[in-house]
Amino acid sequence: MGKSQQTYSKSEKEKKRLKRREDKQKKKEARRAEAKENGGGIPMAYVDFNGNLVDTPPDPTMKVEIEAEDIVLGIPKKEEGDEEEFDPVRTGKVSFFDTSKGFGFIIDTENQEKYFCHVSGLIDEITENDKVTFELEKGMKGMNAVKVTLVK
Repeated sequence: MGKSQQTYSKSEKEKKRLKRREDKQKKKEARRAEAKENGGGIPMAYVDFNGNLVDTPPDPTMKVEIEAEDIVLGIPKKEEGDEEEFDPVRTGKVSFFDTSKGFGFIIDTENQEKYFCHVSGLIDEITENDKVTFELEKGMKGMNAVKVTLVK
């Protein structure tokens, strides 16, 4: 009695295994058939003249011919006399400087703008009404005077 019970469950497992294999094969064939109907593969995408992805091929009449030697790689060289050389050094007068706190203000002689100046940006020691040269650097609250030197 125990022996027939065991063979029955074995044959039952074998039947289930074969059925699963058959189902898997059917699903595989169904996927293949569906892919053939839909054209299969990856849908085509084209890039238009502005670099955007589109689903239509580009119009060949809008093609622009470019000569290889016309393509410039890197930064174009500046020609002599293109623009006058920008001088970063400005001149000004110390309107206020507190040595104990280590900061002050310089008024630019060209545009009368007032620039903040910190002791860390000084090259020479300065006091009020000194004539100075300086360069500008972007600070947290606007432009700061740096590389401040006395005009002797």
